Amino acid sequence: MTDHQRKLLTVITEASLEHALCERIEQLGAHGYTITDARGKGSRGKRDAGWGASANIRLEVVCSEACAHTIAEALRKEYSDNYALILFMSDVEVLRPEKF
Repeated sequence: MTDHQRKLLTVITEASLEHALCERIEQLGAHGYTITDARGKGSRGKRDAGWGASANIRLEVVCSEACAHTIAEALRKEYSDNYALILFMSDVEVLRPEKF
């Protein structure tokens, strides 16, 4: 099997940003994304999703390294000062590279 490396960019943030983030990451070159509900505790306190205002999401994008860095930097600049935001990247091997 051929080696098809991509980056997995994971964004954990406030659910209220979902629509804006989806639009923004597509503008920045992502072909798609996956969103799931998230709960946890961090520097901004416990986020248990018990009510809408405290809900978090986990948004994941598999894309090229350049695209992942572009998205991460834009989101950091645009949202990290005013919202709970965690960004991290991992190396992944994809089995259907044409999708990314």
